[in-house]
Amino acid sequence: MAVYTLVSTESLSAFLQGYAVGELVSAKGIAEGVENTNYLVDTTAGRFILTLYEKRVAAGDLPYFMALLDHLAAAGLPVPRAIRGSDGVAIRALEGRPACLIEFLPGVSLSQPTRAQARAAGVSLGQLHRAAEDFPEVRANSMGADQWRPLFERCGRGLDAVEPGLHDTLAEELDRVLAAWDPALPRSTIHADLFPDNVLMRGDAVSGLIDFYFACTDSRAFDLAIMHTAWSFDATGTHGDWAIGQALIDGYQQSIQLTGEERAAFQALCEGACIRFLLSRAWDWLNTPADALVTRKDPLAYWRRLQTYKNQGSLFA
Repeated sequence: MAVYTLVSTESLSAFLQGYAVGELVSAKGIAEGVENTNYLVDTTAGRFILTLYEKRVAAGDLPYFMALLDHLAAAGLPVPRAIRGSDGVAIRALEGRPACLIEFLPGVSLSQPTRAQARAAGVSLGQLHRAAEDFPEVRANSMGADQWRPLFERCGRGLDAVEPGLHDTLAEELDRVLAAWDPALPRSTIHADLFPDNVLMRGDAVSGLIDFYFACTDSRAFDLAIMHTAWSFDATGTHGDWAIGQALIDGYQQSIQLTGEERAAFQALCEGACIRFLLSRAWDWLNTPADALVTRKDPLAYWRRLQTYKNQGSLFA
């Protein structure tokens, strides 16, 4: 989440007239994240999230995301559905951007999850994959393995502004990981971005799974690997805790047992996840507008993770 587009009180009040949500009381921009513009909106009828979709999210993909959230909610998962207006429409225009008013879910995101919380999050990911088994729609992964080299090339020598020598060393790692990539692993609809800040907790229980705007069809074990890289380290990527990662895996396997092929590929999947987020963070680091209310994330935190996985060996006992 972030704020790239400023929304005036007058525009927001007019926007809310299309919904049965009462009158605007307050709105506050949310700086965390890097993808879309988000506001916490309070009205006389309750609390909501307003999301304006920026350039990385294609307007044509929005019906897919809305349909997926409706599908998962119908299966009992705690996901935020889009509020439909009095005319039944969920996606509208605001300040020149596609926009949605979305359910607010209670709970807090964690910076230092415990093993119990990681296990609960792993359970939720397995439940998500199970619930999505009969979801009929398909979306290619816009940040999948086939997109990493083109993104690397777009970043170009700018990577050396992030860290001297990063361009050449990352090129070598990219070649190595892509050579080991297995495209034949079991696939499903995946979240593809289930960081701790996209999981809301109340105590040790998951109360919300949010930010589905990278959801797509890809390797389900890659989804778990993304979580492993995000949950098993501190924010700097310096200190790892494999017990947290194991708790994620154990929780996930309450719903879905990893195959032998997925286990064998899991280290490469984690290394690929590191490259994927290193590249997207580097692109944002180099291209975020100076006046955007955005908390930029350190690309090198994922370079450090990549080196740890490279030297770790098997992640399974």
